[in-house]
Amino acid sequence: MIDIGGKKITNRVAVVGARISLSPRVIKLIRRKKIPKGDVLETARVAGIIAAKKTAELIPFCHPVSIDYADIEVSLKNKEVEIKTTVRSRAKTGVEMEAFTACAIAALTVYDMCKAFDRQAVIKSIMLLKKSGGKNGDFVRSPVKTEGI
Repeated sequence: MIDIGGKKITNRVAVVGARISLSPRVIKLIRRKKIPKGDVLETARVAGIIAAKKTAELIPFCHPVSIDYADIEVSLKNKEVEIKTTVRSRAKTGVEMEAFTACAIAALTVYDMCKAFDRQAVIKSIMLLKKSGGKNGDFVRSPVKTEGI
């Protein structure tokens, strides 16, 4: 791990997004809450929050960070589930990895719950959308085309 002892405590925010492509049939099953394992969107949301809190246990050189806020938005689109995670903290290091971990685990949860109905499902476009805090300042991703990813 790197030494963050001399760094200032600042407000840190990271937002990460992901998409999971699914067949229209599976989107319908999710919408109607007909997936046998349960409510896909709510389960993914809770799994993401749990994952954010366990990030330092999963990623070897990641500092444990006290998380002040974690929110996972999971929504249905025509052929996709969209996930957006937001993590906030007052810390000496950023919370990007917590937001990424939350987003990835939420996406994996959707896949796990739907895999019996759609083996063609694709988790794609996991990316940092914005961050603030720290010496490097703010970052906001410019719009990107993610078709085919």
